[in-house]
Amino acid sequence: MKFDLKNKTEISRWIKDRAMEMGFIACGIAKAGFMEMEASIFENWLKQNMHGEMSYMENYFDKRLDPTKLVEGAKSVIVFLYNYFPAETLPETDNYILSKYAYGTDYHFVIKDKLKSLIKEIQEKTGEIHARAFVDSAPVLERAWAERAGLGWIGKNANFIVPKAGSFFFIAEIITDLELEYDEHKNNDFCGTCRNCIDACPTQAIVAPGVIDARKCISYLTIELRDEIPSGFMGEFEDRIFGCDICQDVCPWNRFSKPHQETKFNPGLELTQMKKADWENLTKEHFNKIFKNSAVKRTKFEGLIRNVKFAGEK
Repeated sequence: MKFDLKNKTEISRWIKDRAMEMGFIACGIAKAGFMEMEASIFENWLKQNMHGEMSYMENYFDKRLDPTKLVEGAKSVIVFLYNYFPAETLPETDNYILSKYAYGTDYHFVIKDKLKSLIKEIQEKTGEIHARAFVDSAPVLERAWAERAGLGWIGKNANFIVPKAGSFFFIAEIITDLELEYDEHKNNDFCGTCRNCIDACPTQAIVAPGVIDARKCISYLTIELRDEIPSGFMGEFEDRIFGCDICQDVCPWNRFSKPHQETKFNPGLELTQMKKADWENLTKEHFNKIFKNSAVKRTKFEGLIRNVKFAGEK
């Protein structure tokens, strides 16, 4: 049965219900348009070189701020949240630490497949429409769109926070020329006077509420940085070798986090048995085996070994 395109409420409700059935924890819809306020904030951040060596952040500036330049005639940005909070963290005693999002299969593959499937279903219900799926792999200001879609707010740690759900989830979007019913942009911010994340960051990367100097961030230093890690950070990684969850772990809202239900995000047996000595003696062959379909491959073998050596020096 096809929808009457004039019935935006019915179509929007069906999309949200279908998203929940596919395992997303939330779905909101925002009206596509130029992000004027975000433009000046983003431009100022770039001018201060807080993006470090992530030169790709400077590219496609107009596309980051205007979804109609990504999908011609775009009218709606459908935002999805997908939980990755594990039932159990990997052992941290005598071990190096990976960010929780990197325990299992690379999230890009898992979520992109779901969104592509959903686009096909939407097209079957509505007829010929244009739509593209985005999962942290294109110039899209994801947290800003999630906020506009009424799903929560950007916290002082610059992570997107959902009331009574926390922040351990991925953000993804479908941008489409289909006109839908839009959710209210609430402008809520429930961080209050809390500064747990700011105080807990071992490298003082949170330079202002919601502003991260990537050049100081452990996630940037262990994943994005291709050069040697500056010696000034020696002893501050607290055994982290790929990403960092400290500013999320201390966030009071994450006491509401619930274990994900995505089996592909569960770590393999070998990863659960790793000790510091195993990381320090890791071979390229073993790296390729353990992280075959993992986000950890982003840093490559040489980068991970660099991180292990740096984190191991006190």
